[in-house]
Amino acid sequence: MAQRLVALLRGVNNIGSAERVSMTDLRALVEGLGFRDVRTILNSGNMVFSASNTSRGEVATRIEKALASRLGVKPRVTILMGSEVSAAVHGNPFVDVAVNPSHLLVMVPNASSDQCRLNPLLKKRWSPEALALGKRVAYLWCANGIGKIKLWRSDRALEQSGTVRSIATIMRLLALVERLPK
Repeated sequence: MAQRLVALLRGVNNIGSAERVSMTDLRALVEGLGFRDVRTILNSGNMVFSASNTSRGEVATRIEKALASRLGVKPRVTILMGSEVSAAVHGNPFVDVAVNPSHLLVMVPNASSDQCRLNPLLKKRWSPEALALGKRVAYLWCANGIGKIKLWRSDRALEQSGTVRSIATIMRLLALVERLPK
């Protein structure tokens, strides 16, 4: 049975980034690796697809190598299971507080084992910002916007081994995952 996966490419197509990838090229590359039902969101470097019995590490490595050799870019690729994306959306601890979805960020460590490095940050007071850990993600509530938040220290705690998306993007990814053929 096929697994539904989400790939998050770190630093691709960001403003000022030299790492530019066309979503048409990205879809073709991932399909060329044998993955199915590939869908992307706008020009974001986020995609969903189906794969058969492949580990997330193997999927990430294959995509990273293909991006480097065929498109000349070297972003870090973080893979989530479709069920993890669902858990991130439905387990949102700030659902009643985060009235502006652009102020709620979801940090995804590259490896689930990296999340424990965020535990010391939970002991600090970040008000008006807030940090919470989910099963596979961390939630960063940026009450006054994401421009100059102190919580970016969480990215340093992960040694930049993860990536961050808004909750709105995570919700769009979940909608795409749910529309993939079973």
